[in-house]
Amino acid sequence: MNNPAKPGGLLGDTAARDYSGKLRLFNAFAEPEIRRAIAGLGLTRGMRVLDAGCGTGETLGWLSGEVGAEGGVIGIDLAGAHVASARAMAPANALVMQADLTVLPFAPGSFDLVWSVNTFNHLRDPLAGATLAASLLRPGGRIALGQSSLLPDMYFAWDSRLERLVNEAVRQYYRDRYQLDERDLAAVRSLVGLLRAAGLRNVTAQTVAIERLSPVRPEDERYLVETIFRDSWGERLRPYLSGEDYEALERLCDPGHADFALHRPDFHFLQTFTLTVGEVSV
Repeated sequence: MNNPAKPGGLLGDTAARDYSGKLRLFNAFAEPEIRRAIAGLGLTRGMRVLDAGCGTGETLGWLSGEVGAEGGVIGIDLAGAHVASARAMAPANALVMQADLTVLPFAPGSFDLVWSVNTFNHLRDPLAGATLAASLLRPGGRIALGQSSLLPDMYFAWDSRLERLVNEAVRQYYRDRYQLDERDLAAVRSLVGLLRAAGLRNVTAQTVAIERLSPVRPEDERYLVETIFRDSWGERLRPYLSGEDYEALERLCDPGHADFALHRPDFHFLQTFTLTVGEVSV
């Protein structure tokens, strides 16, 4: 377990932390790809599904549509603000609870599927979390772990140098902020091994591209500008870039500037989404 003495999640998650705005923007941005991933699971009516780390709850409705009124969906999240948002939009057959993924309040064999996106990489002990999740499955049940950005994203197709420097600056920022070595963040890349180590069988992985070209949808522009350009990058990267490179980044990220990246005719954005699925023994 990494840094067991530190409270909360590996990346600073606590019950009081609130990044619901970012979650809503990501769900609107990636909805087409995530809904296709859910449809590909072959869920049937009457199944029971746990959304572990449900965030603001958009996925609850998508999962509910697959299992129907006869089925049931339960969403859990550590953060109180996320739970409140999820409850406000949860469908009739979905229950939302505030709970810690490492101490789940459910009986063994409660679910046919545990679905979780961009969550297990926040755990200090991902294997313990996966093992616990597997214990909640009925015979033949599955865990489906989704992870965005398994491979480096492409933002500036025309400037790989600046993109590389920005990615390195982001990694250094996270190392400094959370006192982490890059190896502490390997759970993002280790979902296949994680499910196998937790005793699941028939593990599969499929990676799809979330690909956007200019002109982008309003949902895509909001996500990229607010979540990436402003919040993930922004002022906090200034100490990690040269003055010239930071100024170039500012121009590309500013919707009011003539160089704004998303309004360029050659804008081509690429992000990956990987879904890794494992099954418990029958």
